[in-house]
Amino acid sequence: MGRPSMTATSTDRLVAEALAEARSTRPVDPDTSAGPARQSWAGEPTDLAAEGGALDLGHLLATSLKAGPVDRTAEPVDPGDGVSTRLRPAASAGGLHPVNAHLLVGPGCSVPPGRYAYDPLEHRAFRRGPAPANAPRGMVAVLTVTVQRTASHYGHRAWPLLLLDTGHAVAALAMAAIAHGHHARLTLNVNAARLAAAAGLPGPDRWNATWAGTTAEHSLAAVHITVRTPADQPGHLTPCPLTTWAAEPLATRPATGPAPSPAGHRAGAVLIALSRTTAPAIWWPAESSFSGEKSSLAQAIANRRSAPPPLHGQPDPGALAAVLSAAINAGPYGPAWCAAVGMPPGLVTADPSEPKALRPIASGEARPTLAVWAARQGWLSQAGAVLLAEGVPDSASAEQIRVEHLAAGYAAACAELTATALGLRTRPIGSWQAADLGASLGGPAGQRWVIHGLALASPFRPSPPSHSRSDRR
Repeated sequence: MGRPSMTATSTDRLVAEALAEARSTRPVDPDTSAGPARQSWAGEPTDLAAEGGALDLGHLLATSLKAGPVDRTAEPVDPGDGVSTRLRPAASAGGLHPVNAHLLVGPGCSVPPGRYAYDPLEHRAFRRGPAPANAPRGMVAVLTVTVQRTASHYGHRAWPLLLLDTGHAVAALAMAAIAHGHHARLTLNVNAARLAAAAGLPGPDRWNATWAGTTAEHSLAAVHITVRTPADQPGHLTPCPLTTWAAEPLATRPATGPAPSPAGHRAGAVLIALSRTTAPAIWWPAESSFSGEKSSLAQAIANRRSAPPPLHGQPDPGALAAVLSAAINAGPYGPAWCAAVGMPPGLVTADPSEPKALRPIASGEARPTLAVWAARQGWLSQAGAVLLAEGVPDSASAEQIRVEHLAAGYAAACAELTATALGLRTRPIGSWQAADLGASLGGPAGQRWVIHGLALASPFRPSPPSHSRSDRR
């Protein structure tokens, strides 16, 4: 038998306590094992390089979620269980990459219809079951997280990072689809049980009772990718693509895996509480800020990497306004965005009436305070600019907490692509403690919290070569 379900009161208490704890300055406990870098699935892998079908899943996944060889000139990745030898296009706190993708493949794709689990380290997909006879065309990616990968390092701060990481992965898939000329729509608020059922997985609160001895995954978001056709109409309502898949029975189970640590178990319980929505799923079309220039978007996807600190050099106003606009306009809902700059010192945002202009909203140097709030990352005090997503008041509902964190990750990823296309250096900032922006600006406490950030710097200009003996290696 599974655990008894929590009451609404106990669920609300769990969420409120977890939110306050994640925002507190309490240090995290010592690291625990992150566990395997991927879930292990039985069966023969499917060839993603196969040709045929208008939707080439091999190329799509290669530019969105596939891991690649380490670029030795870039920042080293944290050591770990295989992750240290790979880089992935989607940003992740600590380079831990907790996000998994389950592919629900319908007609018109380069692999046969069915349910698949994607392996980003080997760029292959394991078939877990058949597709329903009336499966919708294209591919639905259900994104799940393995909480222990992030909880191993971030402890009680893990669950907001898991949501942000998922938002970044959603954007990676959606923008890669647009770059390939396809149509993508996404949902960030669908009930986790419905997502899990569509992927052929038990709901997270029933996982251990159903698949004892395996590592649970928590379903958080979905992206539906189809080949764009002349019949596509903006705003056209189409049926939820999860409905048909959710009516199918469970697919194959994974191999035996470790249970989470106490911190991972608690992070999982918080995600379950945040994802028990009864609201209807809202699907919305992904749009690129590149005005239809697919080649520029594809190049930005290929070039995007988190830059190592220091990130000196304030971007020019036009570039900063473009990046802010990309974050603000990334989706129909989500947190508000502003940026902290040093010349002149203050907070600015994009001006809707003048797309290339900035509007000041507060004066005074904010970056040293941000450096303290961002887990004391001192280099932020000298960053060229720091984009800030703000929202999730203390009174926020569970659905608002989940959706605004997912939307913040998604918007930051879209802004990062725009910045990359402009030649700017970027680095997402996910950890924020005691970051009550509203109170620091003289407003009421607990209303405007920093939930995500993106540091920006002007293009890197290497120093001229030195001829001193001390610089010779």
